[in-house]
Amino acid sequence: MKSTSTFEVKSWDEQPFAEGDGQPRLTRTKATKTFTGDIEGEGTVAYLMVYRPDGSTLITGFERVLGKLGGREGGFVFRHEGTDQDGAAAVTCTVVPGSGTGELAGLRGEARFAARSMTVELTFDYELG
Repeated sequence: MKSTSTFEVKSWDEQPFAEGDGQPRLTRTKATKTFTGDIEGEGTVAYLMVYRPDGSTLITGFERVLGKLGGREGGFVFRHEGTDQDGAAAVTCTVVPGSGTGELAGLRGEARFAARSMTVELTFDYELG
């Protein structure tokens, strides 16, 4: 199945945890999101980011999504992997195997988004089984 949703970032708390002259900056971020569309609900994500000398950022993290997907209620966890270059983040999110709960038990799939603002469109190819 294919779905399209929009999420809005409601909070973003980014804190450095390793910095130094000539060294890539490392940060931890906790963010919350509200989803509308095929996904309706809330997301809580924790990112680890590496700000590289070339100006790009490597992004990894995990997000718990609670709500409805295609009218089915439950939750699941996305694993995020991506980069940010020139203010545009390109991220792939994979459902963590075994993380689906409620009517979303057995969920598998991959989502993608490209973010330039705090309101972002997400496309999600998934299977329930």
